[in-house]
Amino acid sequence: MSSLIEQPVQARMVASVPRMATLAATLRYDRAHPFAVRIAFPARATLEGTDVSWEFSRELLARGVDAPAGLGDVRVRPFDPLRTALEFHAAEGIAMVHVRTSELRRFLRRAEELVPVGDEHRFLDLDRELAEFLGDNH
Repeated sequence: MSSLIEQPVQARMVASVPRMATLAATLRYDRAHPFAVRIAFPARATLEGTDVSWEFSRELLARGVDAPAGLGDVRVRPFDPLRTALEFHAAEGIAMVHVRTSELRRFLRRAEELVPVGDEHRFLDLDRELAEFLGDNH
């Protein structure tokens, strides 16, 4: 069984213009980092013209598809019955994208098959995590 899930999703960038740009983003879940999910955006979606990714808790995403969640840099909330809004707060400003809720739920189901909610601690490699945190390259 693979320890990594990558799922492409269609994200609609919310802007002040009437038309929202649709772009391909990728959701990622890695059993080696069981509490986190990552969403990656292509360079054309950013002001700097570079690929950007955001990492946040799987729990935040799971809660946010049903009710507003998050107080920090990443916030997730239902937008309408079909879409979920993801807000990314940075020093440069706020980016908001809409993703189909059904795609997010499918991703969360796949992640739970890989690592059941509540069992995340069983997949932690604390020695590796500490070495990464301390910048140990061994």
